Amino acid sequence: MASQRDIHLHGESLTIVKRCGAPLCEILDTKFGCVATIVGVQQENESSTPYLRRPPTVPPQKRLEIMMPSGVKVSVVKADLTNFQADAVVNAANKELKHIGGLARALSTAGGPKIQKESEDYVKKYGKLKTGEAVVFDAGLLPCKKIIHAVGPELPYYPTKNNVLQAEPLLKKTIWSILDIVEKHGLVNVAIPAISSGLFNYPLPECAHTIVSAVKEYYMRLSPIRPVAQEIFLVNHDDPTVQAIENACHQIFHPQQHQSYSQAAAKNTRSTDPQNPPPSVQIGNVVLKLKKGNIEEQKTDVIVNTASKNKDLSKGKISSAILDKAGFQMQHEIWNDNSRGCIVNTRPYRLHCKEVFHTFCTEKRLDPAADHILYNSVLECLKRAAAQHYTSISFPAIGTGALGFSKDESATIMLQAVFDFSLNFQNKMEVYLVIFPSDHETFQAFLKKMGHFQQGSASSSSSLEVSGGGGKFSHHSHQQQSPGHSWGSQGHTRPEASWDKADSPTSRAQTPKISLLGPSDESTKEAEKWLTDLLSMHSHTVKIYNNFILHFSEEDHLRLSVVAENELIEEFFTQGHACIEINGETKEDTVFAALEVEAMLCKIQKDFISEEEGDLQMMSQTDKSCKRETVEKSSKVFLDRSDAFSFHGLRVMKVEKIENNPLKLMFDMKKKQLGISSSKIMFQCIPAQFCEMISRIGFQAECAPPEDQRYGEGIYFASTIKKALDLWKNRREEYLYFVEAEVLKGKSVPGKPELIMPPAVDRDPSIVYDSVDGGPDISVIFSGYQALPKYIIICKKEGKGSGLLV
Repeated sequence: MASQRDIHLHGESLTIVKRCGAPLCEILDTKFGCVATIVGVQQENESSTPYLRRPPTVPPQKRLEIMMPSGVKVSVVKADLTNFQADAVVNAANKELKHIGGLARALSTAGGPKIQKESEDYVKKYGKLKTGEAVVFDAGLLPCKKIIHAVGPELPYYPTKNNVLQAEPLLKKTIWSILDIVEKHGLVNVAIPAISSGLFNYPLPECAHTIVSAVKEYYMRLSPIRPVAQEIFLVNHDDPTVQAIENACHQIFHPQQHQSYSQAAAKNTRSTDPQNPPPSVQIGNVVLKLKKGNIEEQKTDVIVNTASKNKDLSKGKISSAILDKAGFQMQHEIWNDNSRGCIVNTRPYRLHCKEVFHTFCTEKRLDPAADHILYNSVLECLKRAAAQHYTSISFPAIGTGALGFSKDESATIMLQAVFDFSLNFQNKMEVYLVIFPSDHETFQAFLKKMGHFQQGSASSSSSLEVSGGGGKFSHHSHQQQSPGHSWGSQGHTRPEASWDKADSPTSRAQTPKISLLGPSDESTKEAEKWLTDLLSMHSHTVKIYNNFILHFSEEDHLRLSVVAENELIEEFFTQGHACIEINGETKEDTVFAALEVEAMLCKIQKDFISEEEGDLQMMSQTDKSCKRETVEKSSKVFLDRSDAFSFHGLRVMKVEKIENNPLKLMFDMKKKQLGISSSKIMFQCIPAQFCEMISRIGFQAECAPPEDQRYGEGIYFASTIKKALDLWKNRREEYLYFVEAEVLKGKSVPGKPELIMPPAVDRDPSIVYDSVDGGPDISVIFSGYQALPKYIIICKKEGKGSGLLV
């Protein structure tokens, strides 16, 4: 269940958040899965480090979106490729991979020295690339996973028609080489510029037509095989090139079936033909789409329901339709929910979504705050979806039925909430407004308002004022969009929607604060504790324990040396833990340096997970498939674990079941390889920030080293809860996170501190033991695939006298 907590800012903490709010939000998201909104703080946007990136010079603008029959989306985007967020960006490279001009130089500069170094190393080892070839490397400091260097054809300065005809198949080959890499490496999306159109002299209209044709032909070729890629971004930073790509898409993908955002918006206020394609409006990273359909049939991550106050889902057309489709189990779950607030989450049951958000708005004629409640309900649904990393959500037209709102009022309030959410949301999200197919009047009301909001999103501000119901609902949004930052990271003063007959509260300044929204109480409390400890420390010293420090590259150490110009930074290893200690002249400098280090570690962790997932997918020969589902508190699974942990002074708050098909396949393969017929149930105690990692890629030695690694430098497990508490005894958090796993011990031998792999069984060094141990209750493995995570058990420490061994 989503949870929200506020942390008020003052004094030094306010200064710190002003200076580095954006990276702080990113760190909170990576470490704790919490979306942070900074309120009442004017951000300092400049950043001196590559980890705390400056906003892109060209704010991303999606101009066109087309869905191909293969299911792959083609999007035309005006954006700065050096700041574009995608799985991979493409560099228009030369054969020598010397990035000395144009886009190549810009990407190499933004990505740091690693980009050029890896390119030079490749050419030394394998020789120059040929025209039409592409190669993929890590992206350095760019905000993406990979960079693909692709060599397009080079034409004479004044190319003839024959030159262009000869170059066309070579440019197509270049695009296909890029897409081959995308599919091979399991990349979800890629950003491709107009290769060869700049320094290589390919005429722009012909270049655009060839690139778009190549993309279309490639995915026609793949049918009926399901492609890995979900979206191909055709990205350029200048209007002439963007327009040429857009024109080519219209020519190649039948323009009568597709509209650009600008065309749709221009027709919004005058179109009355319901057969016209429904418009889409791009606001920042959020795409707002209007469509006709049945809400219960939607296939987005989240479906929003509007339900009655008494939680009877059979009342109301929308709610009863959702109940009929989902089944009565949904009604049973919502009746058993004891949470308070205007939204309740339930499982989807037979719906085609991951979760249902049930809203409980009030009738317009009965409650003077009805407008305010409707606005906040929509906004809260969007925030919850963001906090749980969902990328799509479907809303019905809330309020237009029994709640008594006019169609215009409902459209205005709902769209304003989406608009306000969109201004500072960093990630991608698609928001669908789903109108019942025969309700033409409501569709037209939302269509008209979308036209107004499209115009408003292009200006510096937008405002909403709706009268009625005994008061005035007023909301103003001042757009200071910085697409490279986290949602809410700009921290500009954005007055909240309020009801007041006497005056408009939107002119009053808000109390500076950070609002944390996370998927559970545990996550927000962990995030709050970490943040308050950092902001309220009394000394000028911070210690960061994280074994991913051992993964620092030369560039990372160089970055540390730059940070250390103003602070004393020491890196050391003690009792199985890598540590960085920061001593600054002032508290502010110390915290800022600590956040730089945390940002570096978050990036390393993300890159590590991405690389391991790719290897896991390749070795298991199966698609990524990881699910974490909360176990019912009334189930035997929960009750058994609750009883076991309560004996040791721990109250089980939540049990999550992990299902990861690629990990299961690798675990089974390892079992056959070791010749083992059975596994043992064991436990590991881990920091909160590694729960998601272990769920996705399995156990890693970096995640949970005990204080005393007397049996070797491997992955430790305890066979009992008591032994786990003893092994990981210096846990100071309010919540403890245990992973229950199946472990393959096999042939074991007593461990020693210096072991980095199991010792040899006899004299043949190639035949080694399967694991080492520290007695009957401690096992140490050296391959993460020898353990399969089954459950994450989140516990809270009980009071004194509980006998808790920590």
